[in-house]
Amino acid sequence: MEGKELFAAINSVLNGLSTILLIAAFVFIRKRRYTAHGVTMILALISSTAFLACYLYSKYAYGQLSMDIPMGWFKAIYLVVLIPHLILAILMLPFIGIAVFAAATRKWQLHVRVVRYAWPVWLYVSVTGIVVYLMLYQIFPALYPEAYAAALRSIPAGS
Repeated sequence: MEGKELFAAINSVLNGLSTILLIAAFVFIRKRRYTAHGVTMILALISSTAFLACYLYSKYAYGQLSMDIPMGWFKAIYLVVLIPHLILAILMLPFIGIAVFAAATRKWQLHVRVVRYAWPVWLYVSVTGIVVYLMLYQIFPALYPEAYAAALRSIPAGS
């Protein structure tokens, strides 16, 4: 597995883990298991932070593979998934920070108001992150093997 593909797989696993943890945390809060909810959300935050670090490093080291997708129906669908994913991923960061701060300082009303919107967006971004991975590293190579192989060859040596 090439470095770019390895990081993509790691990122997808981290997104999947975040998704599972976010859902578990939702179940815990509904059952009023506050400690389990808090621990699960901290783990989701760690998983998402690890994802972000790996994602940023992989883009720095290997570039952006999605630019190599040929124009057509697949790229259009890919962009319809990718663009809201990226916009929401960026926009949700301050809200997650506010939610974590509110929980840490026990400002529960603020915490509840923020997570009412931040949690579903975070879940959406985690799930669509997995979809983006599948489209870019599973479906794209299957539909366009020559373009995918050329994209991998374009990665600078030693990356």
